[in-house]
Amino acid sequence: MVLCVVIVTLFLPKHARFKYEYEKGKVWMNKDLVSPYSFAIEKTFEEIENDKADIYKSVLPVYQNETEVADNELQAFLADFEVRWEGASGDDALKTVYQQTGEKILTAIYERGVMAFNKKYQQANTNYNFDLLTNNKARQLNTATVFTLESAARYAEEEVNKAVAVKNKPWLTKLIDDHIQQNYIYDERLTLKVEEEALKNLSPTRGMVQKGELIVANGSVITQEVYQKLESLKNTYEEDSKFGGNRKIIFFGQLLLGGLIVALLMIFLRLFRRDIFEDNRKISLILVVITIMLVSLSWAINLKIPNLYYIPYCIVPIIIRILFDTRLALNIHLLVVLVAGFFVPNSFEFAFLQVTAGMVAIYSIKNLVKREQLLISALFILSNYFVAYLGISLIRNNGSIASLEWVNFVPFIFSVLLSLLAYPLIYAFERVFGLTSEVTLMEITNTNSKLLRELSYKAPGTFQHSLQVANLAEAAIFNVGGNTLLVRAGALYHDIGKMENPQYFIENQNKGQNPHDSLSYEASAQIIIRHVTKGVELARKNHLPEIIIDFIRTHHGNTRMDYFYQSFLKNFPEKFVDENIFRYPGPIPFSKETGVLMLADSVEAASRSLKEPDAKSISNLVDRIIDYKLEQGQLNNSNITLKDIANIRTIFKNMLMSIYHVRIDYEI
Repeated sequence: MVLCVVIVTLFLPKHARFKYEYEKGKVWMNKDLVSPYSFAIEKTFEEIENDKADIYKSVLPVYQNETEVADNELQAFLADFEVRWEGASGDDALKTVYQQTGEKILTAIYERGVMAFNKKYQQANTNYNFDLLTNNKARQLNTATVFTLESAARYAEEEVNKAVAVKNKPWLTKLIDDHIQQNYIYDERLTLKVEEEALKNLSPTRGMVQKGELIVANGSVITQEVYQKLESLKNTYEEDSKFGGNRKIIFFGQLLLGGLIVALLMIFLRLFRRDIFEDNRKISLILVVITIMLVSLSWAINLKIPNLYYIPYCIVPIIIRILFDTRLALNIHLLVVLVAGFFVPNSFEFAFLQVTAGMVAIYSIKNLVKREQLLISALFILSNYFVAYLGISLIRNNGSIASLEWVNFVPFIFSVLLSLLAYPLIYAFERVFGLTSEVTLMEITNTNSKLLRELSYKAPGTFQHSLQVANLAEAAIFNVGGNTLLVRAGALYHDIGKMENPQYFIENQNKGQNPHDSLSYEASAQIIIRHVTKGVELARKNHLPEIIIDFIRTHHGNTRMDYFYQSFLKNFPEKFVDENIFRYPGPIPFSKETGVLMLADSVEAASRSLKEPDAKSISNLVDRIIDYKLEQGQLNNSNITLKDIANIRTIFKNMLMSIYHVRIDYEI
């Protein structure tokens, strides 16, 4: 407990918390707030984004004037012209005219410049300004004054058509086109660098609030402007406290809060769940889960993740509900959310969202009998988040649906997906702390499991008996209150010890010789009694949970085997008899589930001896068996009330009559 409190306190953020809670559009219910010192008003996210957009618009793209492109292409044109002219066998008198015309057109094109427009800066096919660097000297131009490859080709064609002396115009036009290349090249790296330099000068604040200035008056509505001043004051206060606050006092305050939360948890366990309070493994598991959750929250706050709702808070109530019960899960979830509320923004909104989501998570897995219930639970949790977020957003935005920011719902989806990690975590916690969840109980109640399949082969009568006992016990515990899945699992495995010598138990004997006929009464009793200890050994060998082994140990309690005991007394009245030879080792049942199983086991076994089962004989049998167990004190520790006993009698009688197809008088 101390370690849990210390670890959580060490990881929690160590800065003072702003003492006011507020929401935009709400009325300021506190006293008039006067600025304790001067501080700058921070810009909103939208304002900063607008400023960035203005900066991006004001920063001109940078192009490099690659002068060597023009020189190289002109030289290439002249060389290519010589080769092609000779191949064309043109008139030498016109050679100079053609050459000079082409050279003049290319020179004009490269002096004006050839570039490719950048769609990032070209809005609606309009021209834009840009900076041109020529030998590290910049000048501002507009794209309207330069060529693209297409416009340069059109210009060349027009100029060639104007030259009267040029007769073979397509030939010269084609030659010029082959030597038009871009010489104004977009410099993305340098442009980004200019943008970064401009962004560095972007101010995150606008205006100042002077010391002593009224920020908000009591009863006034918190407008956007007031809200931004409050946010700025809060951020300034908490930032200053990181450096100027007394961290030791803050640590002590957090220590008190953590200690209070753990103390309340322990009081709850002491008053309402004494079984957990007295089990160090279970308490350790609970404290580990709480510690991991709060440390994860602290880690997320210190890392300043975009949204704290990414954290899967519902994983805690899911784990505790599956491993323990509903009341404990809800209690722990409330305590964890209360602690988290001290360190998250909009603590009431946070608490409302997480408490309701946790309640939905707990209610949706009240009885975990199918694996898909975890997925169904995740959908319910997501639906709760959606409804709660929609309601809060409508209140905050004065009923405007259009202003809802649905992107803020994404963290909830991510959180719900992470909550599915509860399933593997439950398995890990079970193995580390030796607990048994409903998921494990579902797995071991599968009749195709190794041990039950072996029981059905080696002792088919016992297997059928176990199935009937499971049905009786499950129906009874469902009506009187208890864990139906647990009692069914216990019933299926309670007689697995009979696999060692199945032929010595009447339900597995075929018509013929009874092996007990050749044994003494003491030996027969010991063989029968031994199925309890053998069952415990076999269960532990196959790694069955201890909670299931408890059913094996207690299903006969410390009762005496009266058949062999009375037979011994009748046949050997003169001999001294040690009664313990004929008594089961115990212990007696110590839970409602184990007590119900003992009754179901005895009643089902005895009902097989009825020669002509009818309503009266079944009723008398059930009453006689249950009364005998009560007289022997076998249910003293099982937390079963007299009202429960009455209900169990009725359920057993009705089910046995259904099994043996007995008609009640009024049905005849």
